[in-house]
Amino acid sequence: MMGARAVIFGLAGPELLAEERAFFAESAPWGFVLFARNVESPAQLSSLTADLRDAAGRDVPVLIDQEGGRVARLGPPHWRRWQPVLRLFDGANEEAALEAIRLRYRIIAEELVAVGIDVDCVPLLDVPAPGAHTVIGERALGHEAQAVARRGAAVCEGLRAGGVLPVIKHLPGHGRAAVDSHHEAPRVATPRETLEAVDFAAFRPLAHEALGMTAHVVFEAIDRSRCATFSPAVIAAIRHQIGFDGLLMTDDLSMNALSGAMSSRVTGALTAGCDVILHCNGDMAEMREVAAHIPLLAGPAAERAARAEAERGAIHHGSGEDFDIGAAEARYSELTGERLHA
Repeated sequence: MMGARAVIFGLAGPELLAEERAFFAESAPWGFVLFARNVESPAQLSSLTADLRDAAGRDVPVLIDQEGGRVARLGPPHWRRWQPVLRLFDGANEEAALEAIRLRYRIIAEELVAVGIDVDCVPLLDVPAPGAHTVIGERALGHEAQAVARRGAAVCEGLRAGGVLPVIKHLPGHGRAAVDSHHEAPRVATPRETLEAVDFAAFRPLAHEALGMTAHVVFEAIDRSRCATFSPAVIAAIRHQIGFDGLLMTDDLSMNALSGAMSSRVTGALTAGCDVILHCNGDMAEMREVAAHIPLLAGPAAERAARAEAERGAIHHGSGEDFDIGAAEARYSELTGERLHA
């Protein structure tokens, strides 16, 4: 069987189309990522994730952004609605808030695994700066690097306990962006010393994580012309100053912060040192252009992918079957005052 290629693809809708099935079988992506457009019901979603794995010909990772709060691809009436995570820390005892975070993401993991999703693109380790765009805002875990790292570790613990692999994002930090990188390219003029002391510091304690995602942000103190995703200098800082040695995926290459042909985005990111391309919008013409320029995973990227998949398998088999979701909900509500509703 052919090895996997260095790409994670989205798809157009809630069912796998015949054209998509044939394309995914041929292009052999490392994984898939789902969005609200792909979600209708638990039964439909379980069928879709099974179809994606069948098309790929192997047990590929299936990713989603299920942060809770503003960014949640699963929601009522079938899945729980969550308040923004930052609100858990408003006047709360830190230990109680950390327990609540573990419970929150343990419950989320239970919901994801039930429909065949085993990678969640959290935690955000971005430290929001005063005056920054609200694209991070209440999605953040705090306003101080050590607190963000501590709380991010709790997110990871909760997900892993339920058999879901986390993705730390957005390396090396999106908290200073004055514009939303979904729509335009942020530029950050902060001195490198400050970046290392604050932004990088939130990621260092979790640099051992298996999966990470880049930020489409230009850090002028490191590379004045290229955003992190395309910058060899910024990727080197992620690897060496932060110490991240996991599988590094790009943020979505179809975002409007980026310009140029899709083929040049792919080659730019891979040349800079990203391991895997993330292409989310499900546009078939764009996906074909991406696939034409994507190599098979090889060398250090293949080793990192293998480590991530091995960890994914280990936590899936190690997750307990005796989890009492009702008791977890009750304890979470006791800690936070939040009543969970599906």
